[in-house]
Amino acid sequence: MVTNSLFVDVDGVRLSARVSGADDAPTMVLLHALGEDSSSWDAMAARFVDRFRCIAFDLRGHGTSDWPGTYSIELMRDDVLGALDQWGLDRIVLVGHSMGGSVAYLIAEEWPELVTRLVLEDTCPPYTRDWTAPDRPDGPLPFDWPVVPQIAGQASVEVPAWWERLADITAPTLLVAGGPDSHVPHDRLVEVAERIPSCTLVTIPAGHHVHEKAPAEFLAAVETFLTDQLPDCLDRLTD
Repeated sequence: MVTNSLFVDVDGVRLSARVSGADDAPTMVLLHALGEDSSSWDAMAARFVDRFRCIAFDLRGHGTSDWPGTYSIELMRDDVLGALDQWGLDRIVLVGHSMGGSVAYLIAEEWPELVTRLVLEDTCPPYTRDWTAPDRPDGPLPFDWPVVPQIAGQASVEVPAWWERLADITAPTLLVAGGPDSHVPHDRLVEVAERIPSCTLVTIPAGHHVHEKAPAEFLAAVETFLTDQLPDCLDRLTD
């Protein structure tokens, strides 16, 4: 698989993305978790590169994108939307894990016509829970440490409107739960699946990082979902 780097400036923040697949193929956008980067989706891109142009972002504060010091799920949403607008992309399959899944929720709620299919990995909108910011690890990090308290803190306070607006998502959705070893409460994922009008909930008991801990099972679930939906998905991507 040939992977290229793509860079774009959105309101003064330089974003980078790993891109693979044919330029004229339907687009799959992949959004990573807190503290990770675009490379976490390499196996996913390799699986779908023959059918999609896969664009895996380094979200702000991560990898080779800018580390501006100010972070929120809304800012990351706006970054991604700004990049897609500059690239002229108005139909995408959207995939998000954890923090990236929260970004994906907001995109699909605010601009439902953009997202033809939505894949969410072990993530739900923010919910109130006890959380204490950890100490910064010693040594260099592949992400900007302030992103941790800012994003994790935001994810620990419930935003009722984000839950209510799940009903605005029009894309058929696959929600993959990580099972009992995940810190994300399963009952909240069940609630997400009930609120999104067309949502399939699949549990793969691998913990929070399903696509890394159980890649074969995760990729099979996504492929089944997209294959079942593919003719209509491609129609919406190309019309």
